[in-house]
Amino acid sequence: MKFSTVQLDDNKIEIFNSYLGKETIKLNGVIVSEKNSISGGTHTFKILKNGKEADCKIILGYGSNGVVMDLFVDNVAVIQSPKSSFIIIFIIVGFIIGIAIVQMLYHNY
Repeated sequence: MKFSTVQLDDNKIEIFNSYLGKETIKLNGVIVSEKNSISGGTHTFKILKNGKEADCKIILGYGSNGVVMDLFVDNVAVIQSPKSSFIIIFIIVGFIIGIAIVQMLYHNY
């Protein structure tokens, strides 16, 4: 399914992400990068910007709101998603569940 479309000058960048972890990047309708990743991946390719070739990097990952994306052209951020506190939330929830389990075990013996 299509995740996002970005228009940079004359370049149309389309980002696709399947439920099975296949990430596909198309530049002007042509596939320029494909990867299989469950946790997100980094895609690098070249684009034409102002008649010159430029390095393009897309980083896909997961945040607290779902799939997030960062886009860099010549190491300059064009799109940056907010960094997620997903891991911290996961640790806190795990800690609370651990305390609940210890309490249940303690009171049963």
